[in-house]
Amino acid sequence: MFSNNDEAVINKKLPKELLLRIFSFLDVVTLCRCAQVSRGRVVENISKRCGGFLRKLSLRGCQGVGDNALRTFAQNCRNIEVLNLNGCTKITDATCTSLSKFCSKLRHLDLASCTSITNLSLKALSEGCPLLEQLIISWCDQVTKDGIQALVRGCGGLKALSLKGCTQLEDEALKFIGAHCPELVTLNLQTCLQITDDGLITICRGCHKLQSLCASGCSNITDAILNALGQNCPRLRILEVARCSQLTDVGFTTLARNCHELEKMDLEECVQSLSHCELITDDGIRHLGNGACAHDRLEVIELDNCPLITDASLEHLKSCHSLERIELYDCQQITRAGIKRLRVDRGDPGPEPPFRPGLTDAAGGGWNRNRNPWKKWGLGERRGTGFDPAAVAQEGGKNKPENPTKF
Repeated sequence: MFSNNDEAVINKKLPKELLLRIFSFLDVVTLCRCAQVSRGRVVENISKRCGGFLRKLSLRGCQGVGDNALRTFAQNCRNIEVLNLNGCTKITDATCTSLSKFCSKLRHLDLASCTSITNLSLKALSEGCPLLEQLIISWCDQVTKDGIQALVRGCGGLKALSLKGCTQLEDEALKFIGAHCPELVTLNLQTCLQITDDGLITICRGCHKLQSLCASGCSNITDAILNALGQNCPRLRILEVARCSQLTDVGFTTLARNCHELEKMDLEECVQSLSHCELITDDGIRHLGNGACAHDRLEVIELDNCPLITDASLEHLKSCHSLERIELYDCQQITRAGIKRLRVDRGDPGPEPPFRPGLTDAAGGGWNRNRNPWKKWGLGERRGTGFDPAAVAQEGGKNKPENPTKF
């Protein structure tokens, strides 16, 4: 361990460019370990040495970093554009106040699982970070419609917003987003349990550039949402509505007819229980398979726990030339023979898929072009729904559509 004098000499001898280069090779875990064993204040020292050179920094999972360190960081690194504070559980609204005061160039901010964040943080960001394009506040369950209202009035250029697990949000919050965020491309509302058709319809009508929507677990939504998406969001590429049990064939027919760029759909557990409404059936998949989007763009379709679909649905998907993965967990009427026919028709002579223990003829996984038979059939750990945080995808060319941010 260096003495304080030794540490001071090192700081004086090494130029800031070299220190920045050294730290660029450290992953987040290593950086966190440095913070835990160092007698100095790592984040503060990084910020003092790097200053205006620093544009991007990830402190994901650094639970020892608090408001004081990030205040010093904000004062010294005023050109920061991308900041990941996911899982920094000690920070509070004071951090966002500091960012608002000193970091006006901030464009991407991840505050997921920072559970002390409240509406005051969103108000501060609105006032001081007008260039904000991507904000992740997943699991910040103190945020309400008042915070969303303040945020969107000052950050109307938002392109990606993750509100996953913000359980206090109601339809009124979505109405503010729809009214003030016309550039929105990606929206994650997973497990926002109070959301209904009224709020999401407002999003569809106000955010015509929407490409990715996750509403998994929003069990109150109905076919009205699929109709609104079909009528207002022609660029939609990714739709996740797992456990939305009121969706039926009728809504998906409208969606398939109008959203020609669909690449991925997650319909897990789209099963209406204790109701006389229609269910997701082979007829709905037929309309999807015959849609313009399916032939050239549809890459992933997830049909887990849709008990009424049969091998006929696989037949309807044969014309989807870009299809790379179908997930069919617990689809009891999908048979081994149906999957085999699909594989043969797709030119996939790979090994027979393994089936879940206890199932004889019912398929336990799905189809995937990947040649690894165990990954291929999706029989490993069950994946979660929704998106993990990732960087905003950049435009790839004049004729290539912008990719939506994944959360």
